[in-house]
Amino acid sequence: AEGGSQLIGTNTFSSTTIAQADYDMQSLIYELNYDSARLAREACDKITAQDPTKPRFVVGAIGPTNRTASISPDVNDPTARNCTFDELVGAYYEQCVGLVDGGADILIIETIFDTLNAKAAVFAVNEYLEHAGVDIPLFISGTLVDQSGRTLSGQTGEGFYASIRHGKPICVGLNCALGASAMAPFLKRLADCAECFVHVYSNAGLPNAMGGYDDTPADMARENLVFAENGWVNMIGGCCGSTPPHIAAIKDAVASCKPRPLPVKKAPRMWLSGLEDFVVEGTHNNCGLPFVNVGERCNIAGSRKFKRLVMEGKFAEAMDIAKDQVEAGAHVVDINVDDGMLDGLSAMQKFVKMAVTEPDVAKVPFMIDSSKFEIVEAGLKWCQGKPIVNSISLKVGEDKFREHAVCLRKHGAAVVVMAFDEQGQAASKEDKIRICKRSYDLLVSEPICFPPEDIVFDPNILTIGTGIEEHNSYGVDFINAVREIKEICPWAKISGGVSNLSFGFRGVNVIRESIHAVFLHHASVESGMDMGIVNAKEMLAISEVPSQLRAVCEDAVMNLRSDATERLLEATEAEKAAAEARKRGEVAGPAAAAKQTTWRDLPIEERLTHSLVKGISEF
Repeated sequence: AEGGSQLIGTNTFSSTTIAQADYDMQSLIYELNYDSARLAREACDKITAQDPTKPRFVVGAIGPTNRTASISPDVNDPTARNCTFDELVGAYYEQCVGLVDGGADILIIETIFDTLNAKAAVFAVNEYLEHAGVDIPLFISGTLVDQSGRTLSGQTGEGFYASIRHGKPICVGLNCALGASAMAPFLKRLADCAECFVHVYSNAGLPNAMGGYDDTPADMARENLVFAENGWVNMIGGCCGSTPPHIAAIKDAVASCKPRPLPVKKAPRMWLSGLEDFVVEGTHNNCGLPFVNVGERCNIAGSRKFKRLVMEGKFAEAMDIAKDQVEAGAHVVDINVDDGMLDGLSAMQKFVKMAVTEPDVAKVPFMIDSSKFEIVEAGLKWCQGKPIVNSISLKVGEDKFREHAVCLRKHGAAVVVMAFDEQGQAASKEDKIRICKRSYDLLVSEPICFPPEDIVFDPNILTIGTGIEEHNSYGVDFINAVREIKEICPWAKISGGVSNLSFGFRGVNVIRESIHAVFLHHASVESGMDMGIVNAKEMLAISEVPSQLRAVCEDAVMNLRSDATERLLEATEAEKAAAEARKRGEVAGPAAAAKQTTWRDLPIEERLTHSLVKGISEF
């Protein structure tokens, strides 16, 4: 404090039951946190009394623990973990109690190397504040492990921020890590994306061979001045190796610099993350549509191969399906393991724990998909990014609906809300709109207060072309409902299982994808549908659908002719016949075109290199 600091951190980096278990000191956790905060409180009050115009504040430090929830400690088992989300929450909660009882003005979750640990800490802090009936500012501080600019668990700075912003920190930043000079480009990236204040408190350089730090106060002041001169920070300080003279030198160096201005508030947007961040608004897919592809193949109901592999416990091979989807253009990977013959709770946890260790999969956000909320919640607790949950609905009643929604908000997840209520599934346009509006009003009001931009409605894409007359309008009813739901539910998104539309034509992929192309053109471009569960690899752009087939699909999707189903069936039979002829080599056509070159056509050395880099295990 005498060096000029206005914020004094407690020395409680490792004061959790998990970290102190190494020393059999778990019973002292409350005392460690309480006394550290109390001593800092006394020092701050003493200095403040000398000049009340410059008050000092106690920052209660919540460290990362010596465990990581996203990384396996066993190189032979990527699903192994040495701690759980619930264990971390319990440890952090106890730390909060001691720090606040001791007099902390602010809580800081610091030196984050695994964002899942940080999400557990955010959960614990918010639970404590709710239970105690107090409102204390929260700081969140990450740390980078090398010049890649990523955390130890692989996230970029932007991905890290998107994962924790639901905690509503008053300030985010970086600490410890590489020393001030090496942190500059990464601090700038965080300052560019953060919606709140930004801080930095670096080490006094990198540790030397003896574990000490060699940067002098002048060195540290010079390197930190760059942060302040560029307007990247609001708060600045010192971490490992910094002393009162270091702090005083920094204070003097930046005294004339203006703090970073808070960014202008932008329109709400759905900001998801895996290892990297992903903003839904403004995204275009591989067909040129303003549409987010949610990959369907890691869904037991969407892929027989995936189901077989999961049922056989071949999760590593199932992971290759996820990689293929991302390579084919999936922006989000849907994960669903619901099956009556499978332990869904165990399977979901195992798959997510493995998926987060696969960079080619984990770089995109996940959609945790289950009809059982306990499976959804279990999947969330192993996901360090910001995922989408699929789904909740009013079919369980308003009380349970509120309970589920509040839980998801606390985890920071976006949510798919199905157009179901206590009476069943919405089929008509009117019912789709009514149920979605009722759900929206409940979600955005107290006590839920769900961010509207994180709400995704699924108004039920139902099958057309079944031969039942009332089904003929299912496609156009959905398209028209989308437009009205978007108008009356500001910032909400619309999704759906696109393959449901053509379920009656399974086995004839050209017909199915042509139907989907026509449907998505109307639903996305004209009505504003934002995302959908699709097979990205097989998708067709509207321009790729032959004109005659496009007209037939248009009639069926938009219910323009009474004989649309019959004409679609005729086109299906014609395509089946053509496919058989192509197999026999009798007819030239698209399927008989020359094989597209792939990595498997490369020389053996290059194939091996590609497989090792991409982690492909399938021969």
